[in-house]
Amino acid sequence: MSTVDRGTPAPGITVDGTGLLCVALLLRLRRAIDGAEPGTVVHVIATDPAAPLDLPAWCHMTGHTYLGPVAGTEQPVYACQLTAGALPTRPDAPWHPATR
Repeated sequence: MSTVDRGTPAPGITVDGTGLLCVALLLRLRRAIDGAEPGTVVHVIATDPAAPLDLPAWCHMTGHTYLGPVAGTEQPVYACQLTAGALPTRPDAPWHPATR
């Protein structure tokens, strides 16, 4: 697996959330990872100042692994890795667990 600066794994999926507030960013992220394989690394470009708090919280809530900020990028980029058995979330509200 190739890597970017400081050993952060290269992304299998990149979500561009430039200019989006975290609510819209999480909606876009949720759509982008739907059906992705566990182990997939996701890089999220996020300019919302709340992203450094919201993305780790969302990963913690769902069970995905937050890898942290990606160094050496022009825009703010954060990485996470999808995990098997992660909590599914609602497509219209990715901060809420999906009802089964």
